[in-house]
Amino acid sequence: MTPLSKRETQIMEAIYSLGRGSVADVIDAMSNPAGYSAVRAQLRILEEKGHLQHEEKDGKYVYSPVQPKQEAARGMMRRVVDSFFGGSRSAAVLSLLGDDRTKLSEAEIYELEELIRKAKEEQE
Repeated sequence: MTPLSKRETQIMEAIYSLGRGSVADVIDAMSNPAGYSAVRAQLRILEEKGHLQHEEKDGKYVYSPVQPKQEAARGMMRRVVDSFFGGSRSAAVLSLLGDDRTKLSEAEIYELEELIRKAKEEQE
């Protein structure tokens, strides 16, 4: 799938929070929506790009995501890691953890430690 613009990302976030919705539903779910025609056009573009699908219900198009949010997020992260970190997952993680704005909770630290432990076990 192709990368998303800022507006497309906002629309996808609205669709994911709704589960499915019409143009009007998406506009209502957005904090800073564009006009009706612009949102309708963006939904069509997102469908052409393979992010959304639609069905017709009571004369309206009702849009829903093609993939679950977590699966789409993993795909986008893979593209970021490939594009900005030469495919190195560890370089991407180190970049995030090295950021002064990154404050991990105890639960997040524990979760990361568990993932590292499991990765080590799989290598043995």
